[in-house]
Amino acid sequence: MPSSSAAHHVSEPTERTRLLDEDAPHVNAEASTLLEPQAPETNIVSDDHGSPPSKPLPKLQIFLLCYARVMEPIAFFSIFPFIAQMVQRNGHLPESDVGFYSGLVESLFSAVQMVVLIFWGKLADRCGRKPTLIASVVGMCFTTAMFGFTQKIWQMMVTRALAGVFSGSGLIIRTMIAEHSNAETQARAFSWFAFAGNLGLFIGPIVGGTLASPAEQYPGTFGKWQFFIDYPYALPSAACGAICATAVLALALGLEETVPDERVSDANPKKNERLSFKELLKSPGVGIVLWVYSHVMFLAFAFTAIMPVALYTPVKLGGLGLGPKLISVYMTLQGLSQALWLLLAFPWIQRRIGTKGVMTASGVAYPFFFVCYIIINLLLRDGTHTAMVIFWIFAGILVFIGPGISMAFTGAQLALNDVSPNPRVLSTLNAIALTASSGIRAVFPGIATAIYAVGVKNHIMQGHLAWVLLIPIAVAYGVCARWLPEDKKTKLTIDEEQ
Repeated sequence: MPSSSAAHHVSEPTERTRLLDEDAPHVNAEASTLLEPQAPETNIVSDDHGSPPSKPLPKLQIFLLCYARVMEPIAFFSIFPFIAQMVQRNGHLPESDVGFYSGLVESLFSAVQMVVLIFWGKLADRCGRKPTLIASVVGMCFTTAMFGFTQKIWQMMVTRALAGVFSGSGLIIRTMIAEHSNAETQARAFSWFAFAGNLGLFIGPIVGGTLASPAEQYPGTFGKWQFFIDYPYALPSAACGAICATAVLALALGLEETVPDERVSDANPKKNERLSFKELLKSPGVGIVLWVYSHVMFLAFAFTAIMPVALYTPVKLGGLGLGPKLISVYMTLQGLSQALWLLLAFPWIQRRIGTKGVMTASGVAYPFFFVCYIIINLLLRDGTHTAMVIFWIFAGILVFIGPGISMAFTGAQLALNDVSPNPRVLSTLNAIALTASSGIRAVFPGIATAIYAVGVKNHIMQGHLAWVLLIPIAVAYGVCARWLPEDKKTKLTIDEEQ
C-alpha cells in the first residue's frame, strides 16, 4: 500500500492528509513515515482518484542541493595549500611564528561558524529554506573571493571570519534533503550528501594549490601580469568564488522551497508550532541523539587529526613510517573506500537493519578500528615474514573495511531527522548539532594531536597513548548508540503488530 497518498483519508491523522491534499511543496520524512504501510484494521476510505504511488526521490532537487554542498568545503579547504606562505608574506613573519598565525586564520572559520549556526537555523525556519540558502552561498561566494586580495594578516582574519558568518549552507541543505526524502529514500539521499562533502574537500586543495602564485608556477602565462605578482593568491580565491557563483545561479533557477506551507499550519498546530530552544532540547529523544551525534563527530575529528601524524611517525615510535607519497596513496584509497561504503553499502544496510542498527554496528566496530593501528605497528616492529603477512591483512582491513565506520556519520544525520519534533524546527535542530560539531572541530583535533605527540615523545605505551585513550571513548559511543530511539519506520511496524 502506498506510503503517502493525497487520495487517502486516514481516520486519525487527518491533518497530515490535509497537508498532502493542499499540494504543499514540503513533504517531510515524518509525514511520510506516519503514512507508511497501514495496519490491516485501519479504516481507510478511498476517493475516486485511486491510489498514487509513493513520491520518488526528486533527483534534480537532490543534485542541486548536493552541488551546493560542495561549495562550503571548497571555501574552507582551498586556502590550506598556501595559507602558511600567505601568512609569512603578508605579515613578514619569522618561520617560527607562521604556524601560530596560520592556525589562527584557519580556525576563525569554524569558531565563527559555531556562533552563527543557530541564527541561520532559525532564519531558515522563519523565512524559508531557499532564500536563506541562497543568501548564505552568496555571502560565501564574495568572502571567499575577497580572501585572496588581502595583504595584511588582520585583513585575512576579517575575511576568514566573514566567510564563517555566511557558512550556514550546510545545515540548510541537510534540512532540505530531509524534507525532500522519506523513510524509504533518505539513506540514499544523505549518502550523496556525504559524498558531495568529500568531493568538495578533494577539490578545494587542488584549486588552491594549482592556482596559487601563478606568476611563479606558470611564468610563461602569468609572469608578465603585474597584478598576479602583487596578488599571488587572488586567482585561487577568485576561482573558488566563481565556482560558488555557479551554485547561486543553479539554486536560484532550479531549487524548490520545502518549508511547510503556512496555509495548512493551523490544521495541526501542535505538529507545526515553533518551539523554544529549551522546549526543543527537552523533546523526546533529542538529547540522546545530539549526544551520540557529537560523540561520533568527536571520534571522527580526533581520528582525522591523528591519522596523518601516525602514518608519518617512525615505526619505532609507534607509527607506520610512511613517506609523503605512500601517505597520499593510503589516504586516497581510504577516501575512495569511504565513498563506496556511503554510496553503495549504506542505503542497502540501512534499509535492512535501520538507522539505529547502523549506529550500533559502527559502535561495535569503532574500537577494533583503533586497535588495528596498534596491531599493525607491533607487526612492523616484529618484521618477520609471518608478521608481515599478517600486517598486509590488517592493512587491507584498515583501508577497505575500516572506512565502513563512516556510515555512522550519515546514520547520525538520519537519527537527527527522525527525532525532530516537527518540520518547523528541523533546521534549528540541525543548527544545534552542527554548532556542537563546529566547537569540537575547533578544539579537539589540536588536543588529540598533542596527546599523540606526548605519547610518542615519552614512549608512553610504546607511542600508542592516543589510540589507547580513543578505544574506551569508542566503546562508550557504542553503549550510547543502544539508547537511541527506534527509527520512525520501525516504531510504526511495532505499533501495527500490536
